Amino acid sequence: MLESKKICVIAITVALCIGSNYALVSIPNFKVMDFFVFISGFVFGPLVGASIGILIWLIYGVMNPYGFVLQVWLATMFSESIYGLIGGLMEKRTASKNFYSNRFGLSFLFGIAGFFLTLFYDLITNIVYALAFSIPIGIALITGVPFALVHELSNTILFGSCSIPLIVALEKFIGGERFGVFKK
Repeated sequence: MLESKKICVIAITVALCIGSNYALVSIPNFKVMDFFVFISGFVFGPLVGASIGILIWLIYGVMNPYGFVLQVWLATMFSESIYGLIGGLMEKRTASKNFYSNRFGLSFLFGIAGFFLTLFYDLITNIVYALAFSIPIGIALITGVPFALVHELSNTILFGSCSIPLIVALEKFIGGERFGVFKK
């Protein structure tokens, strides 16, 4: 793929994630950003995916409508980058498998990945929040359960149902390049 096209897609992805976060700010813990970061890693590799996760929070975190707390900002940057990193590593692990005829299996795999990545994200950010505000970690985790459930379930559904269509669309946009998973 041409470097300029890749840079364009990365910039658009960062802008899309930031815009979608603002658009969905009234719905607590429902966001499509995690999904886009994961897919970016899957399509462009772990380094690009992780970088997108960091870039998003470098911008959005400073202008976060919920306020700015340095420790939480750093934790969200780190945790968001994991979505892109794991997305890229999953592509490398699934590249040799033929999932074209088994979209259900791949969708299930993406859904499970979305759940566990989001569980990790929620644990890290809630623990850092507790430490930053001197709240007992157990209390922070318990009070965060309703928000975490929304976040984890929505990401499970989003990752499981939308990953394949978005990857196929990105392949077509990029010029028919194959990333290994959908080889016939």
